[in-house]
Amino acid sequence: MSAAVTASSTPSNTPSAAADQPVAKVGWLREPLLHFLVLGGLLFGVDHYLVTRADDPSTIVVGKEVDEEARRLFQASRGRLPDAKELDALRRVWLDNEVLYREGLALQVDKGDSAIRERVIFKALSVVDANTKLPPATDEALRKWFAEHHSKYDEPARFDFQEAVLSGEQTEARVRALVEALNAGSQTDVEAGLRVFKARPRTNVEQSYGADFAKALEAADPKMWLALRGKDGWRAIRLEAISQPKPAVFEALRNVVQQDWTDATLAEQRSAAVRNLMQKYKIRHEGGAQ
Repeated sequence: MSAAVTASSTPSNTPSAAADQPVAKVGWLREPLLHFLVLGGLLFGVDHYLVTRADDPSTIVVGKEVDEEARRLFQASRGRLPDAKELDALRRVWLDNEVLYREGLALQVDKGDSAIRERVIFKALSVVDANTKLPPATDEALRKWFAEHHSKYDEPARFDFQEAVLSGEQTEARVRALVEALNAGSQTDVEAGLRVFKARPRTNVEQSYGADFAKALEAADPKMWLALRGKDGWRAIRLEAISQPKPAVFEALRNVVQQDWTDATLAEQRSAAVRNLMQKYKIRHEGGAQ
């Protein structure tokens, strides 16, 4: 077998290559600061549709243009259309920012920035932030947060493994033949490349290859090549080593936990404040937007 070797190392829970990106679920939509990033103001370029309307300024119309732009940008960035939950969350992002934009206009923070929507949103959010008050970061509060988000801080099980990648179609028969030849140590004329993965977190392996693949890899005999079926086809894999998971210790991560708790608490207060502002408006859906 002639092989070209490439290395892949992932020091954290985040995949390091585009091919290893996790399949997007709604988890990314629950990030506490997502709804309040300036990026949210840039997310949809359809504000002119609403701003130029002569309707009641206390009414916000969520038209089909919002959904169309959300789908277009989501597909451009993630390679697929959003599912129903993701689309609903994207509408909420847009709606939060529309409320902030209108509040900014009402507070006249648009002076000098009337053509720059995201800056008006940012200024309105600054007004909201000025009225939020962070509760004391007591040891009890931080430990409770740590307990509720323990998995975020635990060191996951990590895998070192290799993959022999066939040129052409990787059918089950071809992969099994390659595995048999590799385990026998016999020469083969099959062209294959060798990919080396170091310290890949279990969650990352599951996202890239599938849960069944991760289970089979975990139970594999080290140094033996196996034909394993991933979610996108058959793979020739050899496990090198597994590092066991390590539970996080609060005392060692107290400063990190406090910063995460602070960010999340402020985001919750911002969200509540925007929802309160939203009560001033009538929300109307048009053109199929729900």
